[in-house]
Amino acid sequence: MTLEAFRAHCLAKAGFSEDFPFGPETLVFRVAGKIFALMDADTFVSVNLKCDPEKAIELRERYEGIQPGYHMNKQHWNTVVTDGSVPGKLLLELADHSYDLVRASLPKKLRDTI
Repeated sequence: MTLEAFRAHCLAKAGFSEDFPFGPETLVFRVAGKIFALMDADTFVSVNLKCDPEKAIELRERYEGIQPGYHMNKQHWNTVVTDGSVPGKLLLELADHSYDLVRASLPKKLRDTI
């Protein structure tokens, strides 16, 4: 999976924005201003994605390339490596899951405008 392919998938999401709030190397994807994905913009060796806690445990047990979120709340975030050990299709599904979780956490009034 390349950063370009991952970004293209996420660009199509309603309310999507991106920025570099932590410096020029950390690219952040947001929905309505809330983070749903973080990655190194230069190497794209992994991406941090929000995940349902029970699903996160299951994924970590099943895939070596899915670990507790690096520098994140380990209960709610996973770090997913992009070296092919996690199928590209699954990576995009996990990005969708992360987006959906963050969007669902938004106030209803804001969610309805997206």
